[in-house]
Amino acid sequence: MLCLSFLNVGAQTGVDRPNVIYIYADDLGYGDLSAYGATRIHTPNLDRLAREGIRFTNAHASSATCTPSRFALMTGVYPWRKEGTGILPGDAKLIVPTDQITLPKVFKNAGYHTAIIGKWHLGLGTTVSKDWNHEISPGPNEVGFDYSFIFPATADRVPTVFVENHHVLGLDSADPIEVDYAKPVGIDPTGKDHPELLKLTSSPGQGHNQTIVNGIGRIGYMSGGHKARWVDEEVSTSFLWSALEYMKVHKDSPFFLYFSTTEPHVPRMPATRFKGKSALGYRGDAILQLDWTVGQILDQVELLGLKNKTIIIFTSDNGPVLDDGYQDSAVVLGQGHKAAGPLRGGKYSIFEGGTRVPFLISGPGIAAGQTSGALVCQIDLLASFAALLKQAIPNGEASDSQSLWLSFSGKNDRGREYLIEHARSLGVIKDTWKYIEPSKASPYGRLTNTELGNSKKPQLYNLSSDEGEVQNVAEAHPDIVKALADILEKERKKRD
Repeated sequence: MLCLSFLNVGAQTGVDRPNVIYIYADDLGYGDLSAYGATRIHTPNLDRLAREGIRFTNAHASSATCTPSRFALMTGVYPWRKEGTGILPGDAKLIVPTDQITLPKVFKNAGYHTAIIGKWHLGLGTTVSKDWNHEISPGPNEVGFDYSFIFPATADRVPTVFVENHHVLGLDSADPIEVDYAKPVGIDPTGKDHPELLKLTSSPGQGHNQTIVNGIGRIGYMSGGHKARWVDEEVSTSFLWSALEYMKVHKDSPFFLYFSTTEPHVPRMPATRFKGKSALGYRGDAILQLDWTVGQILDQVELLGLKNKTIIIFTSDNGPVLDDGYQDSAVVLGQGHKAAGPLRGGKYSIFEGGTRVPFLISGPGIAAGQTSGALVCQIDLLASFAALLKQAIPNGEASDSQSLWLSFSGKNDRGREYLIEHARSLGVIKDTWKYIEPSKASPYGRLTNTELGNSKKPQLYNLSSDEGEVQNVAEAHPDIVKALADILEKERKKRD
């Protein structure tokens, strides 16, 4: 499908080619912000963003886990259509096509400078086996980013290093890096064999007990690169200072900054100034650190005189999880705080808590102080910005992304006709109804204490009266079940 915009950017935003800053939290739940009803934690900077812009109450990541949500954001394609888009190990090859349209390419084609700073987790190189000691390619630069400063996967996976453009930062040629996810390499101690060296105890059965870096057991084995390894307490500010400098350098021309934070994903090891500040354990402390970080971004936008020409988007890659690898008191100290708010489930779950996430937008052309119930998804940002910037989408590419700029800017609250939600199984939201297909997968995640939402029977919920998905009314509405199941079957038959 050829997508050409007939919108005028200046008329829609009041600014010719506004800067866009996309801030992506990691494992942050719908109920984790005071702007979304949290009472045991206060997030003033994100509340400020909500006051200055529009707060969405029915916005979604495409998926209930990180890699697929990020794939959908980048490509405009539902990840369940593609093999190999599940949660990636740290040594995975690049899964984003380099020869197709992507979100950063939309901006790049419109004359923007583009950057990613933060978590990547979409693979690097063309093979799993790669040499971390020389140029690592392809990666973010080949899918549309002029500048990239990332870590390859997640903070709980090796290699625990920063990669700037195509090279590991701070690498010592006399101490080469080796990474393996199948067998131990080198002589670094592991959490399994030396638990006495850990400052965060690994949760039983969750596998975060291999090579120890900075007193924390990781997933996977790593040797070498000791001078290049990060310190967890400094990861967040390392990304922040890079983002602030990037904005300063590029303030005089349009830029797209994809700022992908680490909080509150495990291992939660906030900077010392935030430890113990939330009364919710390290997870709450990490959320306070995230809120402060967003405040620094907002302040920099104002300091540089960019507020009236910069759109800021804040959201999360999936729902919350408390125990996901480390015993950091998140479960015990988090009592009374509902990370998913009124929603059921969380990360990994097909229930609403898995994909419905905070979503805030502010800036020129965006409704201020408004709340919207429009059904929108992060996958739609690609087509929406392509329309706003009058960029063509090649035939057959970004086929699941819809142009919803009027919804994103608060001009209407219609949003999508329907949305396919993705965990291990699939669900469909249309109007007030939510259908979950039958599944033989486990209904409960024992290790993470998560309701996964799977059932051998069809499930149907009326979200207008049952937001928490408590009462399955499938038997009472077989016609609605069939209609939504038909939508899902139709979508499954489509080819990207």
